[in-house]
Amino acid sequence: MSETKVYTIKKTNKFIKPLVYTLLAIWTIINVFPIYWMFTFSLKNNDEIFGDNIAGLPKNWLWENYSRAMSGGKMGLYFTNSIIISVAAIILTLIAAVMATYAMSRIVWKGRKLMNKFFMLGLTIPIHSAILPVYMSLKKVHMLNSYQALIIPYAAFSLAMAILICMGFMDDIPIELDEAARIDGCGTWGTFFKIIVPLMTPALSTVGIYTFLQCWNELMFATIFNSRTQFKTLPAGINELFGTHTTDWGPVGAALVIATFPTLLVYVFLSKKIQSSFMAGAIKG
Repeated sequence: MSETKVYTIKKTNKFIKPLVYTLLAIWTIINVFPIYWMFTFSLKNNDEIFGDNIAGLPKNWLWENYSRAMSGGKMGLYFTNSIIISVAAIILTLIAAVMATYAMSRIVWKGRKLMNKFFMLGLTIPIHSAILPVYMSLKKVHMLNSYQALIIPYAAFSLAMAILICMGFMDDIPIELDEAARIDGCGTWGTFFKIIVPLMTPALSTVGIYTFLQCWNELMFATIFNSRTQFKTLPAGINELFGTHTTDWGPVGAALVIATFPTLLVYVFLSKKIQSSFMAGAIKG
């Protein structure tokens, strides 16, 4: 390569790098600003929110908005309900997904490929298109206004993606390990619990993260299937903070921060694991 071309490339890079960094900085500000605005929003009163200090820092930092949201707005109860429902749905999804995946990928039986396609159809069904049939089913079995009214639908609608992720990981586990385990005296259950489950830990953690994000932010099921206060989750409970005629928006902002920041923290610290697992599942699928 001639010296002229090398000089031209270096000169071009000299101008491109600052431009790229500038664009990335602008993009970062655009994405971070809503988080900043929501946090400062939660520490203001109505006069500042609707006055001349919409985007600035609070003149008076009203931390009591959080205590009002937790006590008067019952955000503590709703937060606990969200934790219970999300954890239970995650556990149920993990058990069903890993067992179904093992049955369809490791055990030879007629119709296993058809069954896998049947599960994958779940990816094409929008969760909220099933509100009416799910509601009628829960009503017939007297399960409305309970934790189960959300745990079971959340787990069911997370199962298709969970199986897709688990299938991608399980296909990478050599079948020779199963054969070696059987030679050593392990049966089907022994092979599953002693060999497969420990090796599936990365996939299971990814499924858990995905299910958590799905359950934590869901609103329609939480509003329709649970009308009693003691079973409401955070998204449904926040709606109760809005008054008929007037609303104190500071506690509403505090409730939004309480509901939003856990999902942001989960994704920030575990985003690489989520993305790599989705790529593995997509390639194998």
